[in-house]
Amino acid sequence: MAVDRPVAPVPTLNIANIITFIRILLVPVFVWFFLMGGTGWRLAAAGVFLLAALTDRLDGYLARSRGLITDLGKLMDPIADKALVISALALLTWDGLVPWWVTALILIREFGITFMRMGMRRRAVMAASQGGKLKTVLQMMFLTGMLVPWHGFLPAGAADVLLVICQVLMYLALAVTLVTGLMYVRDAVVLSRTPPPEPGP
Repeated sequence: MAVDRPVAPVPTLNIANIITFIRILLVPVFVWFFLMGGTGWRLAAAGVFLLAALTDRLDGYLARSRGLITDLGKLMDPIADKALVISALALLTWDGLVPWWVTALILIREFGITFMRMGMRRRAVMAASQGGKLKTVLQMMFLTGMLVPWHGFLPAGAADVLLVICQVLMYLALAVTLVTGLMYVRDAVVLSRTPPPEPGP
């Protein structure tokens, strides 16, 4: 007769969560590089931002492939993404590259969904949806493009074309950000109306 072995709990301090924490630590490095000014420092800031953005895919892959998914990871991963995105938006708005109202709409959505997730944690942990992941990818793409100082090393015409492409990506990311925010609200309403599971004996 086969005996079921108890499943070992997933350790909180695992490689996926460590990478998530490193991504959070890269945020102040990115901000410092950006504020130093100059083409070289801006390129360095864009490089750090891109590195941090790419680790988002890495920690998610490791968590899924190695069975390292934890509730802490589900909560910290979107927080790390938001810290990176919000700092980039604030800096680019201050620099005049991103309209203030675009930043305001994205921030309202991001903070609102984050607080809603925390409030829903007692009932269920709301992991990032596929739409939310697409939103993150689009945000990272347009922000990386905006961070690169194209006019510092390209002819004006080519740099202008690349900035227009980045602006198109920006508005696409904004649309997906708002739509997925409404979808999260809908899911939270459904969860709030679902009776909690009966406690075990």
